[in-house]
Amino acid sequence: MDRLSTVANGLTSAQVVGAKPNHVPRRSSRSLSAIVRANVFTLFNLVIGVLWALVLIFGEWQDSLFGLVIVANVLIGIVQELRAKRTLDKLAVINEAPVRVRRDGEQRLVQPRQVVLGDLILLGPGDRLLVDGEVIESDGLEVDESLLTGEADPVHKQPGDEVLSGSFAVAGAGAFVATRVGTDAYAVKLAEEASKFHLAHSELREGVANFIKYITWLVIPIGALLIYSQLKHSADFGTAITGAVAGIVTMIPEGLVLMTSIAFAVGVVRLGRRKCLVQELPAIEGLARVDVLCLDKTGTLTAGGMDLDQVLPLRDGHPVEDALAALAHLDHSPNATAQAIRARYQSARDGWTTGETVPFSSARKWSGAHFGERGAWVLGAPDVLLDGGDAYDRAAELAATGARVLVLGRARTLPAPQTAEARTEPGRTPIEADSTGVEADGAEIEADGAGVEADDAGIETGGAGIEAVALVTLKQRVRPDAQETLRYFAKQGVTVKVISGDNPTAVSAIATGLEIPDAHRSIDARDLPYDDEAKLGELLDSHTVFGRVSPRQKRQFVTALQARGHTVAMTGDGVNDVLALKDADLGIAMGAGSPATKAVAQVVLLDDKFATLPHVVGEGRRVLANIERVSNLFLTKTFYAIVLSLLVGVAGVMFPFAPRHSTLTNALTIGVPALFLALAPTFERSKPGFVPRVLRFAVPAGVLCAAAVLLSFWAAHSGTSTLVEDQTSAVITLFLTTWWVLVLIARPLNWWRIALVASMAAAFAIGLTIPFVRHFFALEPGDLSNDLTAVGISIVAAVMISVAVKVAGTLRT
Repeated sequence: MDRLSTVANGLTSAQVVGAKPNHVPRRSSRSLSAIVRANVFTLFNLVIGVLWALVLIFGEWQDSLFGLVIVANVLIGIVQELRAKRTLDKLAVINEAPVRVRRDGEQRLVQPRQVVLGDLILLGPGDRLLVDGEVIESDGLEVDESLLTGEADPVHKQPGDEVLSGSFAVAGAGAFVATRVGTDAYAVKLAEEASKFHLAHSELREGVANFIKYITWLVIPIGALLIYSQLKHSADFGTAITGAVAGIVTMIPEGLVLMTSIAFAVGVVRLGRRKCLVQELPAIEGLARVDVLCLDKTGTLTAGGMDLDQVLPLRDGHPVEDALAALAHLDHSPNATAQAIRARYQSARDGWTTGETVPFSSARKWSGAHFGERGAWVLGAPDVLLDGGDAYDRAAELAATGARVLVLGRARTLPAPQTAEARTEPGRTPIEADSTGVEADGAEIEADGAGVEADDAGIETGGAGIEAVALVTLKQRVRPDAQETLRYFAKQGVTVKVISGDNPTAVSAIATGLEIPDAHRSIDARDLPYDDEAKLGELLDSHTVFGRVSPRQKRQFVTALQARGHTVAMTGDGVNDVLALKDADLGIAMGAGSPATKAVAQVVLLDDKFATLPHVVGEGRRVLANIERVSNLFLTKTFYAIVLSLLVGVAGVMFPFAPRHSTLTNALTIGVPALFLALAPTFERSKPGFVPRVLRFAVPAGVLCAAAVLLSFWAAHSGTSTLVEDQTSAVITLFLTTWWVLVLIARPLNWWRIALVASMAAAFAIGLTIPFVRHFFALEPGDLSNDLTAVGISIVAAVMISVAVKVAGTLRT
């Protein structure tokens, strides 16, 4: 008994000091050392560093400018990632829900990292289990372990049972002693093994990684061929080295990874300013691909709280208000429904002593308790506890106004909370009880399945002897920004699906008021097929509003929509949304939601504002569309360098330009424009097929640029001009063709994009006219015939590039 008493009182302050803390690495950002390693120690940086050293040793220092660009890239990349890391870490701290523990016999709130081994942790509905432990107190405690086991049914926990981190409480209350914390906890080990917990897939990052991998394999043999060719056919060793370096450096898309990192990092910072926590960086990409947004009505379209509106007695002589007050004060962690009733009835009445209780949970649509000689009372959804009659019809009429309607009833005996039997409703064929759900607190609650029948006295009762005593209506607070936000999604081509556990008529009324298309055609999810995913997908595509959706069905909805080729985002705030949030392409949790939902979502709206969603989607689209543009720029350069190096290496001729020339043209047609384009606003929705689209643009554009440069150099070299003049002709062609590629990529052209491309052209023209700049970059536009020929070839090449990329763009892989 002494040990049990000690455990029940929790640790003392002295015991906490020496106990092992719950230190877990944050998943939202990587460490400073990891950021530095990722930006500095890369294969391309190693290659460029060696080439930089060769040019400094054997060539002129002006040809080593490309090395400074790499230094700048590394510094910019590290700074941007550190900004993103600071933002993420700050927001992650805000997002951490405090943990209720009992220490020195008193309840306290501590941060997750302050939990220690041996702590007594208190649980209520919606609480996430951060550590493993052993249950020592249970008052109807039910724990959902679906994220660990895949089983959707909650598990009743009794004293002595084990509980694991990664699960969450869905009903009742209890307490457990922490037996494994930090990296020893079960969920942390699973995360490290990439088991049930996984990062969002990123086609963009995967595509960039594949580009880098294949280009690396191409650079090695082509670079070796180029070095051999230049050394064999050049009389000057230094010229041979600089020519080979010019080709190899140009093949390397050194800024592509940088621009990708910057775009992601800036996206994180921008969203962070709007109190939006991106827990997995690739989730930013998922924001851009979303074409179906599933909204849970409660907590999303409506605010989380509710107000008690009417209490409508159905029979005289029953203590309606006393019963409501007693039921509302059952739970130590009241849900939104109980809170609304408590606001009016602030304390339980004398004489209502609680015996057996059944709390709200994801396995029921009602709650109840036995109050000794006052009998058993239940509170729940009318279409679960009633089967026709005046009260049923009246409840339906009230629900049609958008109100949430509950029925207060008396029962001969309290229905068993663990059964979920099939039941039949008026006008409906028998259905599976676990398919039904009502949002009593923002968490849908599945039917116990109390069958309903009329007794001899004509009183409406259920199979457990339930007598309807009163109807209770609650006002739901529609978010003031909901209508404008929904209008944005409609304009952007994102289809909205409203899925709720509430009465379909009530959900339809609210959705219709928000002008959601086809909101009047609501579907009761209990009528949907369970074993026909194709049919379910058709119904989901053709309808917008769904009521009486269970947590398990929400997950099925997401899967069925994904099977039809949709990219699905799911918003939610209650424990009933956890499974669907996890399986969706993008899970978005509301900041005021349960810790369990915020733990599995990739994005958390910390300020709980539905109006933030358009900015979230817009930021994702900006990142992906701009990275695709930047990839087109960098890979066009890579492909023209590969083609040039191959042709020069096979033909055994001199490379047409020096490293300083490529530094100049790359800065004006790629480097500087890419910085602006990577951060520009855009509203284009990204589509799958990033890699094929980039290749369809970059390959033909790169080949034609290379052919034009080589033709200009060959035409100039066959005359009496000097080598520097020949290279100048090649550089003019290189700039003009790649500048035209920039124009094509910058479309649609607006004022600032026109200013950008025009300023790049002006900078190059000015550079050709200023003696110091010409000398520094070894440019001599002295042969008018060669220069005009270069311009003519560039114009023809620009036309051919436009036609080629348009034709290639119409092809499908």
